[in-house]
Amino acid sequence: MTDLAITILAETADDAPAIERLNARTFGPGRFAKTAYRLREETPHIPELSFTARVGTLLVGSVRLSPILIGGTKGLLLGPLTVEPPFRDRGIGQALIVRALGEAKDKGHRLVVLVGDEPYYGKSGFKQVAKGQVTMPGPVDPARLLLAELSPGAADGVNGAIRSAPG
Repeated sequence: MTDLAITILAETADDAPAIERLNARTFGPGRFAKTAYRLREETPHIPELSFTARVGTLLVGSVRLSPILIGGTKGLLLGPLTVEPPFRDRGIGQALIVRALGEAKDKGHRLVVLVGDEPYYGKSGFKQVAKGQVTMPGPVDPARLLLAELSPGAADGVNGAIRSAPG
């Protein structure tokens, strides 16, 4: 099983239970204490910017985007991004990110932030936020706060605290 036929599909309401089970298996109960999860509790993700990865009918991955404000600037928060452990290292996570960012750009969004590892997310255009430019409520390692511009210069002049925003 070296080459898998992966299908990336828009998330549907029927996917929610399977995605929640996947997140529970992948991140465990500690996920609810994380700052990014706390922000997502306040504002639901945007279904048309959230996607699943499937091998046949089996859901093996998921990514969601949620609306946020960075100071007074609209943006999106990417996550959670999760892939079933046996299906990792096959490009599924990157395919989900590419699809989500492409759809967000097509719909006029300009900025996406996340908390994650730059070597992994940098492949999709995410870069470490300049120290003090953007903050999140709660504990976050500043080296893991990443931002991607979906249009050139979108981060120019953007600064402040990240908070959830209505969709």
